[in-house]
Amino acid sequence: MAKDKTIFLCNDCGYESPKWSGKCPVCGAWNSFVEKVVRSNQTTRMQATNFDRVASQPVVIDNISTDELPRIDMQDGELNRVLGGGLVPGSLVLLGGEPGIGKSTLVLQTVLRLSGRSVLYVSGEESAQQIKLRADRIEHGKSNCMIVCETSLETIFTHIKNTSPELLVIDSIQTICSESVDSSPGSISQVRECTAMLLKFAKENNVPVILIGHITKDGTIAGPKILEHIVDVVIQFEGDQHHLYRVLRSIKNRFGSTAELGIYEMRREGLRQVDNPSELLLGERHSGMSGVAIASAIEGVSPFLIEAQALVSSAAYGTPQRSATGFDIRRMNMLLAVLEKRVGFKLAQKDVYLNIAGGLRVNDPAIDLSVISAILSSNMDVEIEPTLCMAGEVGLSGEIRPVNRIEQRIAEAEKLGFKQIVVPKSNIKRLDMSRFKIEIKPVVKVEEAFRLIFG
Repeated sequence: MAKDKTIFLCNDCGYESPKWSGKCPVCGAWNSFVEKVVRSNQTTRMQATNFDRVASQPVVIDNISTDELPRIDMQDGELNRVLGGGLVPGSLVLLGGEPGIGKSTLVLQTVLRLSGRSVLYVSGEESAQQIKLRADRIEHGKSNCMIVCETSLETIFTHIKNTSPELLVIDSIQTICSESVDSSPGSISQVRECTAMLLKFAKENNVPVILIGHITKDGTIAGPKILEHIVDVVIQFEGDQHHLYRVLRSIKNRFGSTAELGIYEMRREGLRQVDNPSELLLGERHSGMSGVAIASAIEGVSPFLIEAQALVSSAAYGTPQRSATGFDIRRMNMLLAVLEKRVGFKLAQKDVYLNIAGGLRVNDPAIDLSVISAILSSNMDVEIEPTLCMAGEVGLSGEIRPVNRIEQRIAEAEKLGFKQIVVPKSNIKRLDMSRFKIEIKPVVKVEEAFRLIFG
């Protein structure tokens, strides 16, 4: 009789090794191997997924249709945009986020709006009564959403066969387990195998599946890294529990762009879409305040204005402190070096604190100019004109580099009542300035920008 054997699995990439190793030879991760016992009589795959399958056949590439994939309207403009125009039938979507951020609320309020489609909502964490209480808080009409509380994948597939849903929701994938895998729910092997079986079901039956996933303390989705490779779309739901705003960000999307961003406001009755994030992300414009600069940023296709806040003070201790919230701390240090080397402002013995208002994290390099302007404003204790905003990337030589989609940035600033905008001079070569009423001020170097901003 065959004996059981022990293998070691890499947490990050799923690589199997007959012996433990400190470093994974495939992905290079340290201390990522976990032990797993493989039993001799263990079945490799469950039989419950044997739906009516169509045998695959090789097809000549010229005969493959390239018609645009049909999309399912989720009745949510922000979610539709992040998904690339809607949910693709047969796709596998993974939604991750911190505990209590609102993942289940977002998915539940979305499926409750799909009155014309049958939805099976599988909950492995909450009871049906808890879900009903949350649904009662959310404004919705008549819904065809069916709730089942189950953690066994075999039983879930039985429910799927009996109800034939048009959309399947799993909340969450870390609580689901299969009898064909000899390990506890949430383990590397369970998450990987259950996701693979759900992917097989989605592709063979053309039914979209939404998986809700936990994240680790590092901010990455719990489970093996291969989980993100298996699914079609990975969406991160971000935000600070102390702020009302939530950000839906696409990390991977096989059917659309990964640069899209959706913004929601958390309320008692659920998540409300923020149609104009600029008005919410801008704080009250108090006169006489230094260290505040307005930037015209773009995430995905949406332009919006954000407020960069800086505080510069003398170092109370020997080592100056550097802190940034919503902005890359390494890029802030680079901008401080540019200020000192190219412009001549000595900040080596100063504490510098930077914050992007609203709890939003922005990766657009066009906010560089507003960041250094806010820092300089706080250092000199001089107010920046409240009706002025700016957009520009700062290079290491102190030049203001051009940014993309400058027309949309200018139009957004004009729509919100700003009178002046500072932009890179390279951006106005092909720009029709006559169509804008806002005063456009082109600059080439950081010193030139500072003369315009501070006089």
